[in-house]
Amino acid sequence: MHATADETIYEVSLDVDAAVAADFLAWLRGHIDEICALPGFLGADLHELADPAPAPGRLALCVRYRLRDAAALETYLRDHAPRMRAEGLARFGGRFDASRRVMRVLPR
Repeated sequence: MHATADETIYEVSLDVDAAVAADFLAWLRGHIDEICALPGFLGADLHELADPAPAPGRLALCVRYRLRDAAALETYLRDHAPRMRAEGLARFGGRFDASRRVMRVLPR
């Protein structure tokens, strides 16, 4: 599958307390499905980081969302992200950290 010139990658890195890892993963899979159902999302991949290894007692995850273009990401960030992030914080607040980055796909 080749990316289009406008395709955007939205990456969310998660550092999760291992004590809640099973519950967090169960919730996260539904969260990913909910996001991918939004207009402009093309799909997502969920990864467990192996190297560098997470700190003891932690689980390191990365979700890479593929979007049609930057405008679709802007719509998500404006209209949906605040509510969806709040749901995770309400359920797992203090038990995980998240960082995000955005990438544009370059033609090969």
